[in-house]
Parts: sequence; C-alpha cells; structure tokens
Amino acid sequence: MKNGWKTAPLGDLCEFQRGLIYAKGDEVDVSANVVLRATNIDLMTNLLTFDELKYINDKVVVPDAKKVKKNSLMICTASGSKSHLGKVAFIDDDYGYAFGGFMGMITPKKGLLSRYLFHLMTSDAYKDFIGELSDGANINNLKFDDLGRFQVPHPQLSKQQRIVGILDAALDGVATAKAKAEKNLQNARALFESHLQNAFFRRSKGWVEKPLGALVTRLTNGYVGPIRNIYRESGIPYLLARHVKNNQLVFDGRTFISDEFNRKHKKSMLRAGDVLLVQSGHIGHSAVVTNEHEGHNCHAMIVITPVKDVVTGPFLSLYFNSSEMRQRFEEIRSGSTVPHLTCGAVRELKIALPGVSVQQRLVEHSREIQAETQLLENLYRQKLTALEDLKKSLLFHAFSGKLYRS
Repeated sequence: MKNGWKTAPLGDLCEFQRGLIYAKGDEVDVSANVVLRATNIDLMTNLLTFDELKYINDKVVVPDAKKVKKNSLMICTASGSKSHLGKVAFIDDDYGYAFGGFMGMITPKKGLLSRYLFHLMTSDAYKDFIGELSDGANINNLKFDDLGRFQVPHPQLSKQQRIVGILDAALDGVATAKAKAEKNLQNARALFESHLQNAFFRRSKGWVEKPLGALVTRLTNGYVGPIRNIYRESGIPYLLARHVKNNQLVFDGRTFISDEFNRKHKKSMLRAGDVLLVQSGHIGHSAVVTNEHEGHNCHAMIVITPVKDVVTGPFLSLYFNSSEMRQRFEEIRSGSTVPHLTCGAVRELKIALPGVSVQQRLVEHSREIQAETQLLENLYRQKLTALEDLKKSLLFHAFSGKLYRS
C-alpha cells in the first residue's frame, strides 16, 4: 500500500440502510410505488436495470430512508444464488424508487467518494471477501455487521477523484470492447445457423418428407427412474443431457453404471450412429453417438436409431440443431416449468430429406462451416477473457496504489 493511504472497515466509513419490508398482498400490477430488487442489478455489468420493476399499493407509505439516493450504492443482501450475494450498483440519480427487503443501501460518509467505493466493491478483493463470508454455509444472507468488516483502502479525496476518473474512462472502454466482442460472437453463431437453414430448408427436387417415425428403427426413452443408487466410481459410461449440446457429445467422465444395470436396460443401450435428443430442460439439442460410446447407456434422453441407407445420424442431428427444428420442438413441448419432449410427439415430426449421398455431402460441408465458425467463436471468447482479465488488473492496481504515479 502506498504512503498516505489509509485502511478502515467499511462500517466506519459508511452508513447502512435496510430495504423496505412489505406484504405479498401489497403487490399490484402498476402504481406510483416502485420497488427495486436484486434483479435490477445486472450481475455482469453492475449497472442498474429497470426491465423488471415491482409495484406495491399506493397506500403503502414508503419512508424517504427506504428510497435510493443519488451517489449511494444499492447492494443485494439476500439471494437464492450466492453468486448474486453482495452485488452492488451505483445510484446515479434520485429516482424516488424504494429498495426491497432483500436489498440495502450504502452511503459513504465525508472523506470517501461513492464512485471510488463502487469500483472497489466490484473488484476481486471484495468478491473474495463476500465469498469467504458465505463459504461452506448454507446461508445466502449478508449481515451488515459482517459486511462492515470489509477493509477499505483509501487515499485522500483528490487521489480518489483521479482514480475514479481513470477507472471510469478505462472501464467504459473495456465495456464497449466487450459488447463488440459479444456481438461478434453472436454473429459467428448466427452464421452457422444461417447455413443450416439454407442447407436443410431450401430444398431441391428429390427431397421427400416423412414422419420421423417412418425413418427410424428405434425411437425410445433412455432410462427414466431413480438414479441415486445406480452410479459407480467406474464402469459403463452413463450419458446425461449435460453431455449433449450444439451437435456435440462430450462425456465428462463423472457418471458410470454397472455392467449389470446396463444389460438390464438394453432398450436404451447405445449404438454408434444413433442420435441422442435432449428430452427435458434444453430440449432439442442433439448429437451423434460415436464409436467410443457403443454399448453404453443414457438417462432421460430420446434414443433414435436411423434406418440404414435412408437417413444418416449426422444428417438427422444437424437437422435437429437448425433454428426451424428448435422452433418445432418448442411447439410440441409439454411442461410449463421444465420443457419436456415426448417420444410420441417427436415420432410425428415431419422430416424432409434427400438421398443418402446428398445427405453426406451436406454433412461434410456443414462440418467445414462449423469448424470455421468455431474458430471465430474461440477467438472472440479469448478476447472476452482477455478483456475481463484487463478489467481485474485495472481494479487491482487502482486499489493497491499502483494505477498512476504520484
């Protein structure tokens, strides 16, 4: 720490205010009483968002102390997810909005700039502090007494102002670059989606449309039942929905079953060339079973064995991964909370396909396009990682007194 810097507990430098407590029955569709909640702080950017406002009855009297104040910080003090616990946002205006009971407001006292504190409370040092408070405990609540122990390094006000000026400008540039990289990443993904749409749904002569059930020799569920006691430390690989995404099958080596269990459930035993279709959750994702997983088994996925010399597994999986088929899966899904596909509904889906030789050419070309877009995606992911590392480095140097020369 540089000379002239002081360190003090957050509780000595700030005032804390807990959020507004109100009854469920006070909630209404619209009113003049707006309440900000944890969802109004973006976890990645720490910006205030106003997309999901909560309204309470105008008859509820909201004290001024329970309304966000300009140049204060709003903090999440309770959450179902520990990743959201302690996240903060800078209040840039007197909005007149209340903040809810799972939130708090931090107002720095004289001698500490609120914008300086905001940047500090987005740093790794602060996140590590919050992580240690909740580490190993099944408690997603943050007490102000505990929060108040966070050590705040701070120089005199003039240096705080210089640090804030540098960080505001630099981090704004990082945010702009990240937004551009995110957009480029989306464009790379859209490029492959566009290719699939053109390849499979702008058909030439000779394509025939049939129900999926007429194109397969097997369309069945993977094992559905209790799994608590079936796993073994080693044995037969057991494939789950998390192993299937974006036309790729990637086994993580964590779920195994016994040979006895595998043989008992031959109905869902896999063959190379089968297509696995995710049945619940991120429905519609699919991948082809490789030679590596011949004879293995799976859980709660739809196993599809194509008719040989009529349709190939790679063609069918790519077909499933197109945006049009994803839309069809949404149309036939059941379940309001967790999306689910039934074998019966999937069996009736209409599939248009050319001859096998054309299927093979389409698959080969699609793999080339996919490899190219994958390279682009990796490039943009690396750039996003580098930008995030730059942001962390800027914050680290800022609060260790190394951001600029005195």
